[in-house]
Amino acid sequence: MNTLIISRLLYLSMSLCLALSSNSFADSPLKGGLADNLIDLSEEEEEEFSPVPLASLPNISQRFPSSSDTLFVIEKFQLEGLQFNSESNVLSYLPLKVGDSLTLQDTHTLISTLFKTGLFKDIRLERAGNTLIIHLAEHPVISELHFVGNDDLETDTLRKALKGIGFAEGRVYNQSVLERVKLELQRQYFNLGKYAVQLDANVVPLDDQRVKITLTISEGVVAKIRQINIVGNHTIPTSKLLAEMQLSIGGWFSWFSSRDQYSQMKLAADIETLRSYYWDHGYLNFSLDSTQVSITPDKKDVYITLNLTEGRQYTVDKLEITGNLVVNAEELRSKITLKPGQLFSRKAVSSSVEALIERIGDEGYAFANINPVPTPHEETGNVDLNFFIDPGKRVYVRKIQFKGNTKTRDEVLRREMRQLEGAWLSTKNLKRSRERLERLNYFEEVQVETPLVEGSQDQVDVNFSIVESPSGNILAGVGYSQTQGLLLNASIIQDNFLGSGKRLGATFDNSQVNTVYNFSYFNPYVTIDGLSRGFNVFYRTTDAEEANLSRYNTDAYGANLTYGIPITEFSYIRLGGDFDHTKLKTTLGSAQEVYDFIREEGEVYDTYRLTGNWTFDTRNRSLLPDRGWLSSFNTEIALPGGDLLYYKTRYRQQWLYSLIEDYVLSLEGELAYANSYGKTKRLPFFENYTAGGPRTVRGFRENTLGPLDSNRRPLGGNMRIIGNAELILPLPFVEKAKSLRVSAFLDVGNVYAVDEEFDFNELRYSTGLSTIWISPIGILTFSLAKPLNPKEGDQQQSFQFSIGTNF
Repeated sequence: MNTLIISRLLYLSMSLCLALSSNSFADSPLKGGLADNLIDLSEEEEEEFSPVPLASLPNISQRFPSSSDTLFVIEKFQLEGLQFNSESNVLSYLPLKVGDSLTLQDTHTLISTLFKTGLFKDIRLERAGNTLIIHLAEHPVISELHFVGNDDLETDTLRKALKGIGFAEGRVYNQSVLERVKLELQRQYFNLGKYAVQLDANVVPLDDQRVKITLTISEGVVAKIRQINIVGNHTIPTSKLLAEMQLSIGGWFSWFSSRDQYSQMKLAADIETLRSYYWDHGYLNFSLDSTQVSITPDKKDVYITLNLTEGRQYTVDKLEITGNLVVNAEELRSKITLKPGQLFSRKAVSSSVEALIERIGDEGYAFANINPVPTPHEETGNVDLNFFIDPGKRVYVRKIQFKGNTKTRDEVLRREMRQLEGAWLSTKNLKRSRERLERLNYFEEVQVETPLVEGSQDQVDVNFSIVESPSGNILAGVGYSQTQGLLLNASIIQDNFLGSGKRLGATFDNSQVNTVYNFSYFNPYVTIDGLSRGFNVFYRTTDAEEANLSRYNTDAYGANLTYGIPITEFSYIRLGGDFDHTKLKTTLGSAQEVYDFIREEGEVYDTYRLTGNWTFDTRNRSLLPDRGWLSSFNTEIALPGGDLLYYKTRYRQQWLYSLIEDYVLSLEGELAYANSYGKTKRLPFFENYTAGGPRTVRGFRENTLGPLDSNRRPLGGNMRIIGNAELILPLPFVEKAKSLRVSAFLDVGNVYAVDEEFDFNELRYSTGLSTIWISPIGILTFSLAKPLNPKEGDQQQSFQFSIGTNF
């Protein structure tokens, strides 16, 4: 067969040479002309062809020009047979152009080049005068592509994968590409552990050089892991190593976790997990020597063998910091989490490098290079660790730019910047600038980049890219709370009024407990130094019985004015004055405590209050933060000249700490105390603290813990103690969720009356799960709690929720 092909090519080359070198095909020894002879040859698919021996062609050098001799000069190209490809596209592939001299070698190159495009299944050349005619037979085009039997992989996923190798509707169909398709589909299913997958391709020709292709897939079953052997682990038990891996040989819950289903990607991840485990436990010279994966002939069972060398376990002996120390060595040493006497840990080394880079970056060395160099001592089992520091050049900020703030004014963003133009680039200041933008709650996303200025090695631009949130809302909604019942609300709120950063709002809320009308204004920057000012005007009616409290109603209206003064980057104070006019009303079944208070103080009260607040807040966000510290102290005092004299204080503390990746511990505590003074004999009961419910101790009905009135209904107390511990859990398939939170919690707390001593035994405890979602319609909270020490008379409520209400 090879002899046949070579002979045909030789015959065709000589014929082509004769034809193209002559203006008249009649003089050619091939009767009928070159085209006729070529057509005849292409139609003789399976017939035997007798090659022409070179010896039988006398004087061949005289009859045929050499491969480098010019046949003619090309004056024009003429393309025949194109249907799907444009003429300009094909001409762009040609290695020749008009005006070039055509040689025999050029014809070989031209045909080879066009075949390599994969667009054509047959190519023929002819000459008409000085015009080179190229006859092209195109491959058919895929008109329809269908998949059958693909249950585990979606059709869109398969289409995307095949498009990457040039197999898609509208693309050229080529049998060789179909083989690549089979390999690609096998790869996709092999990644899922399905090694018995089979593929059948049905190609149906259609009109106009088109084909319809149906790929029928028999996926088979996922190969199950029957055994995992680990060879070479002399110090760490196999059971411990297997517990670190995702893959396993199965168990009671394997049907749910799919851990016994083999996957190449999972095995690769497990290998990295084992490396990290050994390196983080002192095995500096650990190596994984080989991995063998065997599959049974029926491709249903997999056997895995891992061969490893543990090496010796090393303990840190000496820590050194060398190089160009632009920061005091002792301060840098304090950033290293790994200490002498501890086992060597790559993870601790990496975190130490990050801490050192961040500290040096605060001094403007944004591109510092820190190279940790371990020196192990095999004979002692110790390792010396040297952190070599190359700070590089100090980098300065040329300019700060913002992108995406279509509504928010530039000055609103720039006043939050702690990184300044012209100053050196500080990692701390840049991070804080980003946090301050996020805390405005104007933006869904804030990203920052620091590209080098072109042509400079010590200047960068700081580019903030932001995605603005809807800052203006005109809402009318319906919600529901187990305590307040049906909620009707309407509001016109501008958190970022005309892009100025000012807040302006008018709201109406109506529920079984409250009816509230409120108008508010807040300017966070009255002065450039951050002095803020806000005021609020309200009217409110309250039915306390609907809030699970004693039976009474109040009608109140009033106003307040508040100023905020920044003290440091993370702390500020607020000072303000309030006035409210309150009317207390009894209802059917009001308790004796209500009547006694009205008898002593009357039923209408004008109250003037001074309010103060000190806050220290390093949290990264004001809503659903995941790191930082909050300390807050609030106080208010009703002043002489009003009808009621009392004071209230409240201290709150919150600490958020990342335990391991995506797991955050939140600890929060609150202590509140209030009492009357002067002519007022007792604290107004409608100013009492309450406990129980989603905001304090979950698992107990809202406001029901603590002292009771004479009718055995909750009355609240003058002292409240609340503690809360939450483990914020990562959400599957959701990264960096800022509007959704799931946590496991432990709550503790209660309220106490004025004449009641604090008793630890009266504290109530509960535990459970909680979900908070900041949705477009408001804040949705859900909790499922189990009271741990309920006592007789406590009102328990395991499932609690509210929809469309505020915190």
